[in-house]
Amino acid sequence: PWARGKPPPPGPDWRDLVIAKGWAYAILDPTSIQADTGEGLTQGIIGLVNRGKPRTLDDWGVLRAWAWGVSRAVDYFETDPTTDAQRVAVEGVSRYGKAALLAMAYEPRLAIGLIASSGEGGAKLFRRKRGEQLENLAASGEYHWMGGNFLRYAGPLTADDLPVDAHELIALVAPRPLFISVGNDEADAWIDSRGMFMATVAAGPVYRLLGAHDLGATTFPAPETLIASGDLAFRQHAGGHTAGPNWPDFLDFAARYLEPATR
Repeated sequence: PWARGKPPPPGPDWRDLVIAKGWAYAILDPTSIQADTGEGLTQGIIGLVNRGKPRTLDDWGVLRAWAWGVSRAVDYFETDPTTDAQRVAVEGVSRYGKAALLAMAYEPRLAIGLIASSGEGGAKLFRRKRGEQLENLAASGEYHWMGGNFLRYAGPLTADDLPVDAHELIALVAPRPLFISVGNDEADAWIDSRGMFMATVAAGPVYRLLGAHDLGATTFPAPETLIASGDLAFRQHAGGHTAGPNWPDFLDFAARYLEPATR
């Protein structure tokens, strides 16, 4: 074990772990689809759709544009004879974790997702008063991630006025499997690991309604406790803002769905 407050020793690279299973991987650069800035909203795919004009309140944000880009990658995989497009997973960390969760919600062709440290605007409940808050998403460095109408909930409206919350975004993925990954709350408090666990639990009724299995737990687990008996999985590793320590557990979880059954 490592000393408190120090990063854990580096583990195997996720790419090596994927290759060791005989799987393939591709890396998508989200900023090649849409810049991660407010100034870029008249460019990229949002600017193309809007013919270079400023977006309106009803237009999409950068997170949705990145998720759209994931769908275009799946389009390509469907043309590639070396790729099984019915067994495509998506993974993202932090802001890209938010986009990966949106991609799972909007793209039914994705088979499974690893959503890591996604926090506010991802798998964290908006109404939880811990870690990053909705107002941060509306600030100068992040407002472009969200649609214009959403920004009203940073004032005069509040998160309590939202008609939806993050558990409903997770529920849109049902009945497909989803692994919610998070760093230790002490090392990564900004993303609120408990708030993401609560949202995962609250998505359970929709999973059950559609014939899948929910998380199978309602008590927030200790760090490094894997909960993966159902089609929703959760693990809080002992590191910080990374998916790294959870990759082995995610790959084992994913193998239940992506690898052919053996007799």
